[in-house]
Amino acid sequence: MKKLRISILIVILSLAFLATGCSGGSGSATSTSTTTKNGKTIYKWKLVHEEYEGDMQDVYCKEFADLLYKKSNGQIQLEIYSVGQIGDALQQCELLQNGAVEFAIVSPGNTGTVVPENQLFSLHFLFPEDMNKTQEVLKNSVALNKMLRDKYLEKNILPLSFWTEGAMEWTSNVELRTPDAFKGLKFRTMQSPMIIAAYKAYGANPTPMSYTEVYSGLQLNMIEGEENPISAINTSKFYEVQKYLTEANSNLYITATCVNPDFYNSLPNNLKKIIDESIEEMIPRSFEIQEEQNDAALKEIEKKSDIIVETLTPEEREAFKKKALTAYQTYKNLVGKDGAEILDKLMEEINTIEAE
Repeated sequence: MKKLRISILIVILSLAFLATGCSGGSGSATSTSTTTKNGKTIYKWKLVHEEYEGDMQDVYCKEFADLLYKKSNGQIQLEIYSVGQIGDALQQCELLQNGAVEFAIVSPGNTGTVVPENQLFSLHFLFPEDMNKTQEVLKNSVALNKMLRDKYLEKNILPLSFWTEGAMEWTSNVELRTPDAFKGLKFRTMQSPMIIAAYKAYGANPTPMSYTEVYSGLQLNMIEGEENPISAINTSKFYEVQKYLTEANSNLYITATCVNPDFYNSLPNNLKKIIDESIEEMIPRSFEIQEEQNDAALKEIEKKSDIIVETLTPEEREAFKKKALTAYQTYKNLVGKDGAEILDKLMEEINTIEAE
């Protein structure tokens, strides 16, 4: 049934392409199109992301599009579609796999059923607290950029880079300073087996729910809490329907800029070079974006609302960490030998960087 829905969506997108011709425009996403203007080939590609306009992924995508445009002297024109415009996050991923769009921001929390091994990103207290060291891990890790990348390729997804939107923080209607406070709490998660396992380890009642439904879910008390980077908590106004914001820094929201491999491999070397150079420049910029957005978002939240902002102490974090470690074995059981080897290699690399 899911494949039927995606097939129908691809047909709709193709019909939209025929209706708008090769001019691109701002209509529905279409298959790759090119036009010739004054003897110059214009490439019109599509990029879908999982957040709303103005959110961190949207800012990243617009800057990435600008780089492609400038480096190609206007030949590459990247059309950006936010979540909900042509499906939810999982449907967008499937559109990338099927070649209906060329690029997508693919977050493990939304695609754990597609690439189970990527659920290691959902493990709590795995990455360094030092964001500079985390940047080094994401950029240079063999576990991520070779071993895990190969697992994506098996599903017809090519990660160009992994980057973070910052630490995940908790909002709730009760204080969340101990694992016991989570017992029975209806806590919204993404559709990730490992995120669910992480919060079950604290005794919560994890409730998978689409991002577009979270605000109303909190408002109607269908859920009692959720996790997101500060910037998303701000732009989606979750602070309006929650009493507490806990700076837990339990894990990082890791996402990936991905491309359809068949499309990428079909490109001439000069276009591949432009894409690769733009991705490389966006790696440090992505860390700057998350810092700018999250710092500004926290100030806005404190200014606009009466939500109580709390930060876990080192002792409180340690209590959560002890509980969270049980999910590491759950991950290995879920993904099997290959996934376990990826996690072991990543932990080895993180320990080496932490010791520097």
